[in-house]
Amino acid sequence: MKRALALLAFLLGLLVLSAAPASAHVEIVSSVPGDGARLTAAPSRVSVTLSENIGVQPGSLKVVDLSGNQVDTGPVFQPGDVAEQVSVRLEPGLPDGSYLVEYAFVSADSHPVRGTFAFVVGTGPLVTSAGAVSAATGTDPAVNAASTVVRWLAYVGVVLLGGLAFVLLCRPAAGTDGRARRLLRWGAWLVGATAAATFVLQGPYAAGRDLAAVFDPALLADTLRVAYGKLLLLRLVAVGALALCTVRLLGPSDRLRPRFENLALVAGFVVLLTFSATGHPVTDPIMYFSVTADLVHFGAIAIWAGGLVQLALCLHRPADGEDVGLVAARFSRLAAGSVTAIALSGAVLALRIMPSLPSLWTTGFGLLVLLKIAGFATLLAVASRSRRAVRRIAAPSSGGTATLTTDLRRLRRAVTAEVLLSAVVLALAALLVVTPPGG
Repeated sequence: MKRALALLAFLLGLLVLSAAPASAHVEIVSSVPGDGARLTAAPSRVSVTLSENIGVQPGSLKVVDLSGNQVDTGPVFQPGDVAEQVSVRLEPGLPDGSYLVEYAFVSADSHPVRGTFAFVVGTGPLVTSAGAVSAATGTDPAVNAASTVVRWLAYVGVVLLGGLAFVLLCRPAAGTDGRARRLLRWGAWLVGATAAATFVLQGPYAAGRDLAAVFDPALLADTLRVAYGKLLLLRLVAVGALALCTVRLLGPSDRLRPRFENLALVAGFVVLLTFSATGHPVTDPIMYFSVTADLVHFGAIAIWAGGLVQLALCLHRPADGEDVGLVAARFSRLAAGSVTAIALSGAVLALRIMPSLPSLWTTGFGLLVLLKIAGFATLLAVASRSRRAVRRIAAPSSGGTATLTTDLRRLRRAVTAEVLLSAVVLALAALLVVTPPGG
């Protein structure tokens, strides 16, 4: 693990020296009418050009007059061949006066972006969002908190499912261990339940509504129309397939086992993809590299942390006659590869997403990145103790039973600490997902 710590230090230095411009959330590049424009006649529609193609999102544009009455008519649509441009038609014959355009878009990384701009027909005063018109331009605190907790639980579910790699590669006896199988079932249920919860929360999250609106049919329909909603449904299907494969893989071996192993691999990949395709990496202009790095990062975390949970279970309550030293030694090799993948892919993600070097300590996102790096470094330090204990247990040369018992006790404590630290790092990851890179 010393090599991994050295690698992490090198990559952190690389991040400090070469932080690249971040991919921002969707922004309004231009609008017609422009912000503050004074017109001699009322326009037939309001159009905005965005910084990225997010498709047509129902209800994303609304125009109100000085009294707060809505004056747009019909759905939001694309007026031409420019995929980034969307419009909404206005009522015909609008009188002179000031009009406020309220927009609420959901970026490709699932974050809501809201704001207002105004224009005047005739010679009247220009109204702003601080005037007579009220607009919901923030996310409800309760919805935001619920969304963060649900994301964390989703990560926990993926980690528990990641323990399948440990079960298949490191501990053959786990197939008959009801507790190990139960952890995998909990992981599948958590991923499925949080996907459903995220689906119903996304509408209020994007629209700035409170928790009472989670089952609003219009908001549910809006979520279903966008890519994020479809990916959540895909996650439900994929985790269901993975759960069925897990049951077959932990049962008696048969000639169809290789097929179920391949299907489990594909289903697990799809589950991970539904997370990576809805986060900050998709806002990168070179999306392929960031999404690939995020897939590797999250997958390696799931294998490592999920294996730690299963290893802790094995160390505290091994099966009859089970050689825990051999199990731990097998996992040690798997963990070493996972740690290297986590460090390398994490550095790629940070280099692509961080806005600049000062943003590491001047923004909430940067501070969360530093905390996550610190948590990962602490994990590596604890893991190095586990590795030393594994080596002594796997090849006891002196000290007899008493020394072996002491090493097992140390290994149990170290692995338990690793599991708890992993939960903290996952919580920081959940906070990172709901925090804009520039915020």
